Amino acid sequence: MTIIRNPLPWAILLAVLIILVMSSLFRVPETTQAIVLRLGKPERIINGFDPREKFGSSDAGLALKVPFIENIVMIDKRVLNLDMPEQTVLSTDQLRLVVDAFARFRIIDPQQMYQTVGTEDGAKDALARILASRIRNELGRQPFAALLSPERTTLMDDIQASVNKQAHQYGAEIIDVRIKRADLPTGAPLDSAYTRMRSARAQEALTIRAQGEKQAQLVGAEADANAARIYAESFGKDPDFYAFYRAMQSYKVAFKDGSGTSLVLTPNNEFLREFEGRRNAR
Repeated sequence: MTIIRNPLPWAILLAVLIILVMSSLFRVPETTQAIVLRLGKPERIINGFDPREKFGSSDAGLALKVPFIENIVMIDKRVLNLDMPEQTVLSTDQLRLVVDAFARFRIIDPQQMYQTVGTEDGAKDALARILASRIRNELGRQPFAALLSPERTTLMDDIQASVNKQAHQYGAEIIDVRIKRADLPTGAPLDSAYTRMRSARAQEALTIRAQGEKQAQLVGAEADANAARIYAESFGKDPDFYAFYRAMQSYKVAFKDGSGTSLVLTPNNEFLREFEGRRNAR
């Protein structure tokens, strides 16, 4: 009867209990890591990253905390994208390049991340600065052609390994680093690069032509030498046949159709000896 006559204290007590229960319970999604802070200091990690963990066997779900003393900071557990601003790099062949790169990372130690940079955005800013510096230093040691060849994959792997060492101090791990594009700046630098490329290709073409002409002269000289040797051997074996063959070659040139050549010779001229027959020539 007392409760019915005076329900207000009980209602207040029930409300307080509900508030305490609601303040003590929180939900941790499967894709999130939770840092439990006690009076602003990290106390424990719930559903922290574990590379050996199987899906569904994590600490995700409902968890308890001390009301009004502990609060929760949620950190993404998934692989995150890090879009880099365009970087200007000077290659070893003095070409100024505009490099557009990106990286993928994840938070593997949320407590370390919270104590060093505070938030995910702070981690992204810190990693972006490290990656930008490393990209400028590493690409600045390479010629422009290396960025367009299969060597670029190895180059990116080296950058990833180097940045990863520094990323661990922020509780992060770099999964991948890639260049989306590497272009020359528009305007005068691009026109100058095209001019140098055209000059280099023209010089290369001249070198190839010179080598080809030299090779042709060597082949021609070798052919002439072989021909002279064959003629000499033929003359030594059969002087009459050699004289006949040379005379036929002379006639072919002198009496070529359409040449317009006129010859005025005496009947017993040596040039016409083969026309007279072998018996008469002797």
